[in-house]
Amino acid sequence: MKRALVTGANGGRGRASVERLRADGYDVVTMDMTEPADLLVDLEHDEVPADALAEIDVCVSNAGVVDILAPAHSMSPAKWDRDIAVNLTGAFRVIQACLRGMRERRYGRIVVMSSFAARCGSPGQVAYCASKAGLLGMAKNIASENVSLGITANSILPGLIGTPKVRALPAELLDRFREGSGLLGTGRVGEPEEIAGLVAYLASPEAGYVTGQEIVVAGGGDLMHVSLGSSRR
Repeated sequence: MKRALVTGANGGRGRASVERLRADGYDVVTMDMTEPADLLVDLEHDEVPADALAEIDVCVSNAGVVDILAPAHSMSPAKWDRDIAVNLTGAFRVIQACLRGMRERRYGRIVVMSSFAARCGSPGQVAYCASKAGLLGMAKNIASENVSLGITANSILPGLIGTPKVRALPAELLDRFREGSGLLGTGRVGEPEEIAGLVAYLASPEAGYVTGQEIVVAGGGDLMHVSLGSSRR
């Protein structure tokens, strides 16, 4: 039985990924900074328990903070450091700990949870966008270094996903986000299970020929929605 790690396991996307991987037959180890979790780790401050990750075959790096708000001209060093420490450095430390065993066994799947904001920006979240963009470069590099060892590394770039935190936002704010982000293609937010389905595929043996990729799951938010002519004949 393959063993998978999911960080940020208590969040909406993390919980959905844990449930899907367990349904697919994985022995799933959960990591979060709060209970319930198999490994309680605050990625900003705590050491990563490398011994506990030695047998991990699938690393789903999902943990992150998204609620630090400040534009570039006024972001404090402390706010910047927290986003980078958790979203980027924390992800690297977890993946690095998993990589040692993967390289020895010549098998591994690494799934990095970035964000659509890494490509398009998100006003008021300069550190978040920088950290999530950094993940893309990190995953590409890890993919290139391990492509001959049976280890893949891919990034998922979710758009607006209906996690409990998102569902709790005021309806007016959600409507404004949909309109401003181009999500008119679907007219809805995504579901955590839709992210989990992609996680499950990238974690599977069948995805062994897919590595170094950046996959947007944003309801068509990366498509042009304004036509210079008619799209109907």
